[in-house]
Amino acid sequence: MGTRQIMIDVPEGVLLAEKTDAQSFGREIRLLAAVKLYELGRLSSGRAAELAGMSRVEFLLTLGRYQVFPLTSELQELEKSHG
Repeated sequence: MGTRQIMIDVPEGVLLAEKTDAQSFGREIRLLAAVKLYELGRLSSGRAAELAGMSRVEFLLTLGRYQVFPLTSELQELEKSHG
């Protein structure tokens, strides 16, 4: 499956306020979008991880940083694969 590029305009002041560059901010926006879409149930953890540019396990482990927690079944799966 291919990818599509989506461009958004970000005011320079936002980058200055965040003390970041456009590339780093873009990666964070991808991750935040993936986390929120997962939290809303619009993307599975696998698809959200794909959007975030990381493995499913890494994505599930990252969720706690945003106070979003995986479904119980996904936690059990994660424990099995790392246990």
